[in-house]
Amino acid sequence: MARIYMHSALTCSTNLGFHFRSSSSHLHRLIFPTSLTLPHAKTQSSWTGRRVVAMDSSGTDSAKEVHVGLDSATEEEYATQSKLLQEFMSIPTLDKAWILSSDSGSQAMVAMSQANLLANKRRKFMLSALISKDETTSNQSSVNFHWAPFPVEMTGASAFVPSPSGLKLLVIRNPENESPTKFEIWSSSQLDKEFHIPQKVHGSVYLDGWFEGISWNSDETRVAYVAEEPSPPKPTFDHLGFYKKGTSSDKDIGSWKGQGDWEDEWGEAYAGKKQPALFVIDVDSGEVEHIKGVPRSISVGQVVWSPNSKGSAQYLVFAGWLGDKRKLGLKHCYNRPCAIYAVRCPEPKDDANEALPIHNLTKSISSGFCPRFSKDGKFLLFLSAKAAVDSGAHCSTESLHKISWPSDGKLPESTNIVDVIEVVNCPDDGCFPGLYVTGLLSDPWLSDGHTLILSSYWRSCRVILSLNLISGELSRVSPNDSDFSWSVLALDGDNVVAVSSSPVSVPEIKYGKKVLDPSGKPSWHWSTIQKPIFKCSEKVASGLSSLQFKILKVPVSNVSECLTEGAKRPFEAIYVSSSKTKENGKCDPLVVVLHGGPHTVAPCSFSKQLAYLSSIGYSLLIVNYRGSLGFGEDALQSVPGKIGSQDVNDVLSAVDHAVEMGLADPSRITVLGGSHGGFLTTHLIGQAPDKFVAAAARNPVCNIASMVGITDIPDWCFFEAYGDQTHYTEAPSPEDMSLFHQISPISHISKVKTPTLFLLGTVDLRVPISNGFQYVRALKEKGADVKVLVFPNDNHSLDRPQTDYESFLNIAVWFNKYCKL
Repeated sequence: MARIYMHSALTCSTNLGFHFRSSSSHLHRLIFPTSLTLPHAKTQSSWTGRRVVAMDSSGTDSAKEVHVGLDSATEEEYATQSKLLQEFMSIPTLDKAWILSSDSGSQAMVAMSQANLLANKRRKFMLSALISKDETTSNQSSVNFHWAPFPVEMTGASAFVPSPSGLKLLVIRNPENESPTKFEIWSSSQLDKEFHIPQKVHGSVYLDGWFEGISWNSDETRVAYVAEEPSPPKPTFDHLGFYKKGTSSDKDIGSWKGQGDWEDEWGEAYAGKKQPALFVIDVDSGEVEHIKGVPRSISVGQVVWSPNSKGSAQYLVFAGWLGDKRKLGLKHCYNRPCAIYAVRCPEPKDDANEALPIHNLTKSISSGFCPRFSKDGKFLLFLSAKAAVDSGAHCSTESLHKISWPSDGKLPESTNIVDVIEVVNCPDDGCFPGLYVTGLLSDPWLSDGHTLILSSYWRSCRVILSLNLISGELSRVSPNDSDFSWSVLALDGDNVVAVSSSPVSVPEIKYGKKVLDPSGKPSWHWSTIQKPIFKCSEKVASGLSSLQFKILKVPVSNVSECLTEGAKRPFEAIYVSSSKTKENGKCDPLVVVLHGGPHTVAPCSFSKQLAYLSSIGYSLLIVNYRGSLGFGEDALQSVPGKIGSQDVNDVLSAVDHAVEMGLADPSRITVLGGSHGGFLTTHLIGQAPDKFVAAAARNPVCNIASMVGITDIPDWCFFEAYGDQTHYTEAPSPEDMSLFHQISPISHISKVKTPTLFLLGTVDLRVPISNGFQYVRALKEKGADVKVLVFPNDNHSLDRPQTDYESFLNIAVWFNKYCKL
């Protein structure tokens, strides 16, 4: 029987994370004047930027819109920059990959997406390739991917999941309105089945990468998945306002629906999502069963089937998050208590109305997610963010654990949890810094059944690791001498298909062949798949070819104040620059790039947006200040209680370090950050007002005191301010509010004189737009040079295609203006 391996692309962006002087008193609120159209004016394949609205001297909107024209030079710059930016934005992204293995060979399927600016969506398509191997020499065999001549666009498809044998393909189409969810079962040549699941059964299937869980059973007759539970019926009133008893159709004439009871949601990016629940569909009949027994206080996700042992019960195993008191924001927040649960899969003999018992398999640990069964079904492996849950940090060093799975299917009252990889506090130089995974392949095992392949952050890089669960040996699969970032995509038997990139190199598909040395120790011989699937224009390729990068180790400036050994170790910054020698010996202007979180990391991987800035003449200093992932738990936990000071000083130390090394011109330094990176950006222009000639902040945290009552993660405010979670309350005291203000950028606003561009999303639940506007209006009050771009349909990430495009176009023009580039 063939096997299939699957990978879901992961992003590293935590709770407050983005994976990255003028006398004028005009405040620009939106993006472009009415005359500017992108990308090609006066054609049907264009879209128009928003109007500029003038503000009067008091900082309020004037009564009418006015046409604000651009001078010809500025208009020409927008036109020139937009053309190059579009070429970068057209580079596709790899979303998922599968390897279908059979006796006749292996086939790769790669799901990709590309920005569709006109539609403001991502266009999804599928590539496929036959894999051939020349085994003439054992250690140097060549591998070729024979790609199909053209990709196939997957219009309207929300998800596609091949079955374990690779003989069936499940396609799910989530509705954009109240229409049914569509399930399609495809064979190799045709559509075999199509089922429409109405809203009264369940809403959209979760495909968020966190609650998401779509799992075929071993005989490929049923699929378990997570979908939105139907909302409770709302009260109905007739045309006179009289309450109507019983249920009624939404289309009843002469009646109207009330709102009913308010239901809590899981915060940022989960608007309208209230109760993820567990369902099973029979792929032959289309019958859908809502798995009963899971209380509404548990939100389920990441479901997998237990091994199918003859004569024993089969279980659905899943992660569950408690939301009984309040559903705090879950997106990128690993400090939410969760556990691994099991519920027996219903059988025909069961009473359809009877709730089946639910078993908590991880009672003795505060966090358990991403369950995976071993190949032989003897144990269940899972990840844990217990360091985050127990401390309060929204993301932290992870651990890996396993429990034995009973062969008879009878689950015990308690389980013995075995630690496989523990939290690393203070790693030695060059040694494993701890686990920073956030997810595993659906089948992460080599053929021996006990070697696990995974990707994890290792300081400022992402690496591929192998873990032998018998010996406990952990080793790097990706090359030890590589400063590129590597992520495993899929497994082809004992070989690894991966993607590798750097800040100056577009991603490449790599194939790692497992070889054994004379002692029997495995290693991997890597080759590059020749035909690139991440194509870029000649202009982009030429620009990237003239760039270089290196990782700088930045000494800690205040070692005496550090409480732990790990916090005293140097942190890192990635420096990207032109490889060409300047005739005048001057450095290019520098953009200091600050990631959010603070507990995330900016790895040495390709970013279209940052590569674009590099290509137009900027050097980059991407700072992984203490508190970032990948450096051990001591360094990560050193910043809570010191935000606004330690992290700010780390950034200033990195900038000074670059200047001292002759890598930056101190008169042409700009700063760019989002979320907590925006918090640092607005802090820096207040605490070091003469350091930066221009700044750009994306959905920044500017005033924690005004944020705490309206954000979806108020616990973040308390934890990062105090350094522990014991102070958290829904009713902050005057002392709390005073501290929040003291550590916020707004407390330094009187000193700000750096021209600053703000990019704000109207539907941001994490750092609501009022937080940025308060800071902007305070700057306006003191006559600072400010520009604001408002995106009415964007949340915290600001990642919709048009928003992403317009944001970095304006960032480039803004920085060019003040760097005189």
